[in-house]
Amino acid sequence: MLLQNKVAIVTGGARGIGYAVARRFLEEGAKVVIADIEDELAEKAAKELKALGDVIAIDCDVGERLDVRNLVAATLEAFGEIDILVNNAAILVGADFLELEEADFDRVLRVNLKGAFLVSQAVAKHMVERVEAGGPPGAIVNMSSINAVFAIANQVPYSVSKGGINQLTKASALSLAPYGIRVNAVGPGSIRTDMLAKVAEDPEARRTILSRTPAGRLGEPSEIASVVAFLASDQASYMTGQTVYADGGRLPLNYVVPVED
Repeated sequence: MLLQNKVAIVTGGARGIGYAVARRFLEEGAKVVIADIEDELAEKAAKELKALGDVIAIDCDVGERLDVRNLVAATLEAFGEIDILVNNAAILVGADFLELEEADFDRVLRVNLKGAFLVSQAVAKHMVERVEAGGPPGAIVNMSSINAVFAIANQVPYSVSKGGINQLTKASALSLAPYGIRVNAVGPGSIRTDMLAKVAEDPEARRTILSRTPAGRLGEPSEIASVVAFLASDQASYMTGQTVYADGGRLPLNYVVPVED
């Protein structure tokens, strides 16, 4: 098992990619804290995954410093350590650039970017203290996106936030490298989450998605979870400051591919 006896926090772990990461971590022997603002959904997820190992749910607004402090304290109380952090919590607000409200821009950046910073900083402080006391270092994995490189006209704050995640990954990796703490990111392409699955039910939208995806299909949340598990494990011990794109070949593509009806 890649993560035997490790303790991991997964923010936004109640559904989608976060849920898949929590499941994979449990399968790899980790103890998992699902941190999510949707507390009922998080409790439901923890109950569903209980058969796989030790998992608890903690209500947390990642953009609120007090909530983050309580998340770290509750995790240490429950499991005694924090070895892995996955910053997955994120929200979307759709609006054209000229129509985007300032409050909506702030709301997305608060969760997607500030939230990742707050949780990373709080967890990293604990990890540094442990290293200075002679303990092992930990690992942080941020959830980026191909939209850190590409842009969507009606998803301005999301694209900006994911670009920021890439830079947060690099900057924090450099800062924490002297302690042996690694920070990497995963940039998913088009993944079959609940939201995208609904879009893909529209034949025209599905054609558009597949025309920019050389692999010819949507990715599965479990496939992203596999990359996250690798980056969190000792098998990626010489990787830090990197963003790994799991996108079905989209980023190298400078045209479109044929799509079967």
